[in-house]
Amino acid sequence: MPVLYGVFLYMGVSSLRGIQFFDRLKLFWMPAKHQPDFVYLRHVPLRKVHFFTTVQLICLVLLWGIKASRAAIIFPMMVLALVFVRKVMDFCFSKRELSFLDDLMPESKKQRLGDAKTEAQEEEESQKTMAAAAANCVQLELGETSGLDIPQQPSDRADPSEINISDEMSNMTVWKALTMKRETL
Repeated sequence: MPVLYGVFLYMGVSSLRGIQFFDRLKLFWMPAKHQPDFVYLRHVPLRKVHFFTTVQLICLVLLWGIKASRAAIIFPMMVLALVFVRKVMDFCFSKRELSFLDDLMPESKKQRLGDAKTEAQEEEESQKTMAAAAANCVQLELGETSGLDIPQQPSDRADPSEINISDEMSNMTVWKALTMKRETL
């Protein structure tokens, strides 16, 4: 039996990693400069995070106390009472704060989903770039506006090593402007 209790204790403690409630409990003893970069810490003030964690801890201790006492028969009713405690929290927190604090998805899954989203965005941008290149156009990004398509000069050469600099200089607009000014003087 001690070996089984040890295995179950190890499994329980190792599964606590990544659970938001225990991450928030660790924040009580962690200085602000050593806190990890959790999404809810970016969007909710730290004192509200601590208040939310304290309410959850009080409810946990209360449920544990009821389960261990002779009043264990009302345990299901107390679990139902947690629904009302959650509704009371709507008055203490905004919906946005509660959506970050009362999140069902673990932080590690969020990071994987965020990575997948950025990969999808990069793939979409590369496809747009390839489509613009296929259309023989250069795409300029202008902040929040859509891209601007500018036609590109067709190139007859397949190999860039066949470029004659003298011919290229005479075809450039700046060079033409300089030679026209010189001719007018």
